[in-house]
Amino acid sequence: MLSLVRWMSRRPLWLLHALGAPLGWLAWALSPSYRRRFAANAAQAGVAPADARPAIAEAGRLVMELPFLWLRPAGTPIGPQLHWQGETLLEAALAQGRGVVILTPHMGCFEVTAQAIAERYCRADKPITVLYRPARKAWLRALEEDSRARAGLATAPASLAGVRQMIRALRRGEAVGLLPDQVPPDGMGVWAPFFGKPAYTMTLAARLIQQTGAVPLLTWGERLPQGAGYTVHFETFDEVLPPGAEAQAECAAIVNRAMERLILQRPQQYLWGYHRYKQPRGGAPAETQNK
Repeated sequence: MLSLVRWMSRRPLWLLHALGAPLGWLAWALSPSYRRRFAANAAQAGVAPADARPAIAEAGRLVMELPFLWLRPAGTPIGPQLHWQGETLLEAALAQGRGVVILTPHMGCFEVTAQAIAERYCRADKPITVLYRPARKAWLRALEEDSRARAGLATAPASLAGVRQMIRALRRGEAVGLLPDQVPPDGMGVWAPFFGKPAYTMTLAARLIQQTGAVPLLTWGERLPQGAGYTVHFETFDEVLPPGAEAQAECAAIVNRAMERLILQRPQQYLWGYHRYKQPRGGAPAETQNK
């Protein structure tokens, strides 16, 4: 498997994306549960089937582009295939020296955003630190860790130690990145509306901002047609997070609304098949929590 992944990493991006589209449709065709979840999630967001359908192929492209991003030689930049929109927001945030919390949904190529920021704005002694959940398979976990060990890019596991690592990075004035629409483990989130339906939502994103005074920013990596590369978009985080432990659910709802705003800009590239509304293992369902 590793040999195949390494072979794929040397193919041009246009070819990987061309192969990824039928892979996405194959996964959709072979899994009734995936089809049902995809359709239900898009309908919950009020997205028409015609607008959501391109996301089936985009999910396959996401899988096929990972070898290119993970196994690209450390000294080889993505640069020529990167485009930027709103990057002055990031430059201004970094200049404040308060730290920056970069929030990205499961949309487009979320793997490219951290690498792009690291390549252009960070260095080994002042990296961007990204939160990740280690893969279950040992070979994939090792590949994941090795591929993300790049100059200007540090990783933090989704654990208490990883949270502390991110807080230290923010207090040094550095950037951290995470996917706040990722379902957290039981005890690390609250139930909050996501497109009008209760979803177990991490509290970490809001807590990092509040505890450190960091600047929050929204970003996502748009996948361009025909393997032309990516556009990294930045937008402001417009709502104010209320203080206090009792406001955690409200803060999570605010973060969810920010993710919704990004997703509805380009629903064709959101992972509608992601199990966003699942109940965390060992946790009580939303109905019980709300009683």
